[in-house]
Order: sequence, then structure tokens, then C-alpha cells
Amino acid sequence: MKKGTIWIIIIAIIALVVMWFVKINNRMVESEEKTVQAWAQVENVYQRRADLIPNLVNTVKGAADFERGTLEAVIEARSRATSITVDPTNLTEENMAAFQNAQDELSRSLGRLMVVVEQYPALKANQNFLELQAQLEGTENRIAVERRTFNLVVQEYNVLIRKFPHSIVAGIRNFESKAYFKAAEGTEIPPVVEF
Repeated sequence: MKKGTIWIIIIAIIALVVMWFVKINNRMVESEEKTVQAWAQVENVYQRRADLIPNLVNTVKGAADFERGTLEAVIEARSRATSITVDPTNLTEENMAAFQNAQDELSRSLGRLMVVVEQYPALKANQNFLELQAQLEGTENRIAVERRTFNLVVQEYNVLIRKFPHSIVAGIRNFESKAYFKAAEGTEIPPVVEF
């Protein structure tokens, strides 16, 4: 073989390796961006819930002798939940756990509020309250859907960066795995229903 032919072969091999690297890198970037977008949608539906809460609290305050402690607990939980933000490029187990704990606390406070509301027939008949309650229930369903979608997107991303030969590019470019949403502690235990 001639020297020129050898150089052409070497350059062609280098070009193929570079194109392979770029293709894999771009695929991982796209996948990571999908996780960022999915996280933004999760935050969006949680923000929708947080935005509904002040209206719900104000409607409930209208009940003359409503329990103030319950309302204050909801207001405080909302404040904590909205103060925790997570950088979508840094979705670590710790960050996700802090976010999820704050959201779970808000969910529990809202649950206690709804239980207490049952004792106020006039409030249960209030049209504004009923509409807000329906919107809140719809938002909770949206949250569940978006969390599931987020977990699916994160799974695709995590699998992509761990597969060989993608893991080589992921290691070179510092693509790190993302954390999942997990079920709240205690949800694996079925509730006791008594009649």
C-alpha cells in the first residue's frame, strides 16, 4: 500500500469515530433535554396546585367557626412546598427527596383540610368551594400523570447513558443519571377501612 492510501484510511477511521461520538453525544443531549422538559411540566402542575390553594383557603375561611389550625397548616405547607426548587440538570436523589417531601406534606395538609370540611355542610354546598375542590382533584390527577411521564423519560435517559458504547461517551461528557419520583413512604401499606 502506498503512504497516501494509508493516510486516507487513517483519516477515514478518525472521521468515522468522530461522527459516531457526535451522534451518540447528540442523542444523549436530546434525551437529557427531554428530562428537563418533563421536569418543567411536573413543576407546572405542582404550581397549578399551589395557585389553587389560596382561593381554597379564602373560601374555607368564610365558614365562621372553621378550625384556624388546619388552615394555617395548609398555608405553611404551601409556603414550604413552593420554596423548594430543583435544578432540572441536577436531579439527584437528595434534591428529589426534599422536593417530594415538601409536596407530600402539602398533600397531607390538604387531605386533613378536606376531612375537616366534611363537618361543615354549608361549606360543602358552597359552589366556589365545590369548583375549587374539583379543580384540585383534577390537578392531583395531572400531577400523577406528569410524575409517571417524568419517570418514563428519566428511565429512557438513564438506560441510554448506561448502555455500552454510550456509557463511554457519557463518561467523557459527564452525563449523570437522574433521580426518579418515588412513592411516598408508607404508601406500600394498604389503608385500614372500617365500616
